[in-house]
Amino acid sequence: MSKKAPHPTIAERLQQAKQLRPHTNELIGLARGLLADGMLNQSEAEYLLKWLEERPGALDTWPYNVLFQRLNESLADGHLDSDEEAEMLGMLVDLTGGGNLESGATAVNTTALPLNDPQPSIEFSGRTFVVTGTFASGSRREVTSAIEMRGGNVSGSVSRKTDYVVLGQRVSDQWTHANYGGKLEKAIMLRDDGHPVAIVSEQHWASFLD
Repeated sequence: MSKKAPHPTIAERLQQAKQLRPHTNELIGLARGLLADGMLNQSEAEYLLKWLEERPGALDTWPYNVLFQRLNESLADGHLDSDEEAEMLGMLVDLTGGGNLESGATAVNTTALPLNDPQPSIEFSGRTFVVTGTFASGSRREVTSAIEMRGGNVSGSVSRKTDYVVLGQRVSDQWTHANYGGKLEKAIMLRDDGHPVAIVSEQHWASFLD
């Protein structure tokens, strides 16, 4: 009986994610090109699916896995209908970040990100938070103060002690090069390993401040 391959560690998977970042830059560029005319036709969707299939090492990593699954589902019947086109366009817009903001960041629809579903109730007292991205509700200092005033702790990095990772509504379109990407990657991996870290949106977090 053959031995089961050992499950890669968090460190190993973070290194893998780092190695994938050149592919992610290419994916973002490809997505922007596909979005240039505001449409996604059958051949373009099939090309994008083929591009993903040629990078099998990326397909267990976000956002490749989500995009690959949705494309497979949309093209399973050999036809990309208007609803499927609209859904895929929305995913590509979210991936690229959409339009530019004055701050140099882009407004990303965080529903496209790997948030906990359903979003959990948020407790502050004695809990450890990591905040990342640019917040529409205030400066990073104001966000940190809001958590600490309610008895929570704020850490600069994600670890097994992290209870919540809060994603600001505005994130850099180069998220793969920033701490945003690294923090999110590690949080996803810890969560996938069964650690009870919750990834929540700024809007959801803010709803518990009152």
